[in-house]
Amino acid sequence: MTIRILPAIGDPDAARAVSSLLHQLPDAEPAPTVGDSAALLHTLAGAAAQGAGAAAAGAPSTAGQPSAVGALPEVVLVHERIGPTPALELIREVALRFPAVGVVLITTDAGPALFSAAMDAGARGIVGMPLGYDELAARVQAAAQWSAGVRVHLGGSPEAAPGPAGTLVTVTGAKGGVGTTVTAVQLALAARAAGRSVALVDLDLQSGDVASYLDVQFRRSVVDLAGIQDISVRVLQDAVHDHHTGLGLLLAPEEGERGEEVDDRAARQIIGALRSRYEVVLVDCGSQMQSANAAAVELADLALLVTTPDVVAVRAAKRQVRLWDRLQIRKAEDTTTVVNRLTRNTEIQPPLVAKATGTQVARTHVPAAFKELQPCVDAGRMQDLDNRSTVKQALCALAGELGLVDSPSVRQGRGSHRARPTLTGRKRKAITPGAAPGSGGVPGQASGSAPGAGPNPGPRFGVRRGSAAAAGPGPFDPSGPYEEG
Repeated sequence: MTIRILPAIGDPDAARAVSSLLHQLPDAEPAPTVGDSAALLHTLAGAAAQGAGAAAAGAPSTAGQPSAVGALPEVVLVHERIGPTPALELIREVALRFPAVGVVLITTDAGPALFSAAMDAGARGIVGMPLGYDELAARVQAAAQWSAGVRVHLGGSPEAAPGPAGTLVTVTGAKGGVGTTVTAVQLALAARAAGRSVALVDLDLQSGDVASYLDVQFRRSVVDLAGIQDISVRVLQDAVHDHHTGLGLLLAPEEGERGEEVDDRAARQIIGALRSRYEVVLVDCGSQMQSANAAAVELADLALLVTTPDVVAVRAAKRQVRLWDRLQIRKAEDTTTVVNRLTRNTEIQPPLVAKATGTQVARTHVPAAFKELQPCVDAGRMQDLDNRSTVKQALCALAGELGLVDSPSVRQGRGSHRARPTLTGRKRKAITPGAAPGSGGVPGQASGSAPGAGPNPGPRFGVRRGSAAAAGPGPFDPSGPYEEG
């Protein structure tokens, strides 16, 4: 049996030593070494997705195993100095997301305390340093045999797929009051309306408002899952509130000081459990970075940063992006900024936001229309926001842009200009070329001219505003082509 091995080693000297020994193992097929935890998880997720795609295309299974499982390596080697995620946390994450992969820890301290901790995290063995050929070969072969046995059982159940099925989206505010929770709630409602199972998690642990926005009275919160080592389906069901809209809500504690009980390890475990059950997991991270929501941003498939088009908020967004980069949580180019409360007269436009923060800016911008939101916000019923609301239409379009909604009707750029909300909520009139709005003239014929006088040789789209030839409001005059919606 060929043993596929993926080393995850951050130390270059240790990586060379491990690579040299792996190439000497019989029937071993070592993959190129990955240097950090994010690269390891990305590689494993890519292999699982590639295998799942092959299975969907009708490709034959590997040795009786589902293609999604067979595409994963049998053994992963994790060095103790891997980063930024600590080695034991990384082992726990791999064991939770990819249960058919055997993980072996490489460490200089192979004492009983670390051995017990590694086994609790999900490792299948420990190799002490300096490395020896016999010990490494024994641990790799034992882990590969265990992995093969697990895959035989998974082969009998095609529904068991490795890794999380759900897409993780985090929504973080540049500062307080920029619309983070409204964005998270409306994206979750849009994904649910599209028929997907959605979990909305409030990781703004000290001042979360998701419960207030959805008029929810709750007893359990995310804190109740923090001290549980193995989160079963039943335990998760007890903590998640089933909202009448179909959303699964995991809420912040009512006592803000209890938020300290949720650390990064608990956040990773909770998010992993939710991703195995829901198609979309949306996390409201608030605007203050703690270990729990920092872990969520690091794990996210899509990390959104919400800001408003003003100097203070854009500066705060820039600080947030730099903080993530310093802590090796997320790179600026992997972050998507959502501009909220945008108007035509705003001096700071999205291209300037992109240049200032170094992030990608979503093509869909949310207009400033608080009067539409205020009744629903005051009543605590954001789910009742009118479908004609320009804010709701924009956030539904954003959900389509992010891939959370498959319906073509909400994708930006589809349909005519009538189907797309403008920044001010105005509706665009149909304008006939060469005729002033409201004149009822025939295209190409001057207003008031005699029939048969011939076409007007003037400009095709009317006269520029402010020119001497303008006899009335032109097609670019806001008083002409626009009316309040």
